[in-house]
Amino acid sequence: MDLGDWVSTPQNWVFLVVALPTLLAGFKVVQTSNVVHAVLYLVGALGGSAALFILLGAEFVAWTVVLVYIGAVIVLFLFGIMITRAPLGFDVTLSHPVRVRVAAAVVSFVLFALIGGAMLAEFEGAAIPETAATRTAALGASIFERFVVPFEVVSVVLLAALIGGIVLARRDPANGEEGAGL
Repeated sequence: MDLGDWVSTPQNWVFLVVALPTLLAGFKVVQTSNVVHAVLYLVGALGGSAALFILLGAEFVAWTVVLVYIGAVIVLFLFGIMITRAPLGFDVTLSHPVRVRVAAAVVSFVLFALIGGAMLAEFEGAAIPETAATRTAALGASIFERFVVPFEVVSVVLLAALIGGIVLARRDPANGEEGAGL
């Protein structure tokens, strides 16, 4: 496929309209120094990834991203920030020196090139089969019939994480602080 064919396909333009803001939001998640802004940029990045899943025909995965990650995890992050009263400003002691950031960027680029090169070498000539997308009913039957035990184990692990977050965030009554009677 050459550039002319790629430009003439409307799905590619929709992909660009969704993918570029998603990439920008993902970059801003790790670049911003304000925790609340980072969480809100993460909402944008996750919303964009859900839209990309819709473009792929994986509506179950898209709605799972919306409900679980945006609806639950982001709310959990915001509650954690509010409960712990985390400082919202820039803290110099938490910032890595430039040499560490440059090394991390180089390692990230090398890993991206290595994984991307391996994928191109493996799938370069292979055509994507024109099959129908897996529908939600088939996926739901698979999860709730065949994989019901791992599904329930994950829900118990998430509940344990929520209880652990509450235990870590509550105050010790021995300190005599106000609101310590949780």
